[in-house]
Amino acid sequence: MASSSSSGAVAQPRRGAKQILKSYFYWTYERGSFHYDIMVTLILLFIFVTPHLWDYGAKPSSVAVSNHPFQVVPIGRGVIITVRASDVHVPAGASDREVKKVLRKAIEPVTGDDVFVEHWETATDAQGNLTWKVWAHR
Repeated sequence: MASSSSSGAVAQPRRGAKQILKSYFYWTYERGSFHYDIMVTLILLFIFVTPHLWDYGAKPSSVAVSNHPFQVVPIGRGVIITVRASDVHVPAGASDREVKKVLRKAIEPVTGDDVFVEHWETATDAQGNLTWKVWAHR
């Protein structure tokens, strides 16, 4: 019997750059391999470096917020929001439906779009300013 010096390993042919890029695109490498680590590193670089290089157009919200803060008191499943009457422009002689619509629009910066206004009343705050108390829930 003749002894063989090879251990049975078959030599892999060298792959070209086109084949390597194709395998990167289809993500064919095993986890923990050299090429897998290169792909993950490139993705992380993209995530953390590009915000400093590109302007994605992210701007703060341009929603006008009143200078006077709202007072929000949670109650059960809803909230009572107190807002100054000077910040809410309710037309004189407005119907309940119109008042509800205006108050809902006024409290949107606090509650978001998906809110139901149950009822409301006028009151005065500690400084004697006229306010609206709005009971609302989602």
